[in-house]
Amino acid sequence: MLLIAVSFAVFDRENYATLLASFTGVTSLIFNAKGNPAGQLLMVIFSLLYGWISFTFAYYGEMITYLGMTAPMAVLALISWMRHPAGEGRAEVEVNRLALRELVFAAMLTALVTVIFYDILAAFHTANLCFSTLSVTTSFAAVYLTFRRSALYALAYAANDIVLIVLWTMAAFSDQSYTSVVICFVTFLLNDMYGFVSWSRMQKRQQELRQGKVQERVPTA
Repeated sequence: MLLIAVSFAVFDRENYATLLASFTGVTSLIFNAKGNPAGQLLMVIFSLLYGWISFTFAYYGEMITYLGMTAPMAVLALISWMRHPAGEGRAEVEVNRLALRELVFAAMLTALVTVIFYDILAAFHTANLCFSTLSVTTSFAAVYLTFRRSALYALAYAANDIVLIVLWTMAAFSDQSYTSVVICFVTFLLNDMYGFVSWSRMQKRQQELRQGKVQERVPTA
């Protein structure tokens, strides 16, 4: 957060919506990395702010994605996470291991969304169309996996972060104030990489706890 604040002071100093969005987003990722449902609530707020920022640079793909997809899916994910607690007396979601057939279904659905959104974004004359479409692809995969409580969500978001770093670097060539947005997504990338490690540990710990409870219920001879 200090890095974000410094980059804002150096490159921007005017667009406080960008600063607020960055703070909200990075805080959301910290909660998400711990499986805390509060992260999804913050993601809804971030999506609204980021949608506005994207509109200012004609990144209509980002605007449509976050306002029309990420924000609603974050609401659904919040409900899903609250309905599936880990049951350990803490604000932690139960990690879900997806079957191969669901992963295949998710990949096919993501491909369909990509094709549909490419035509939509082209009709809106979206800046940097290819990368904007790729952002939709990775975003949809990320929100689907988040809703399904899979640790793979963090890898999908990390891929999305890389795409967004490229997109906003291009924007920064036109207006250096967007450099602070680039720094924002660099911090997002670091947090999402940590999120995958954290969720992998959560999944292992939760599985060991479930196995331990099962063994306690098995009567001894």
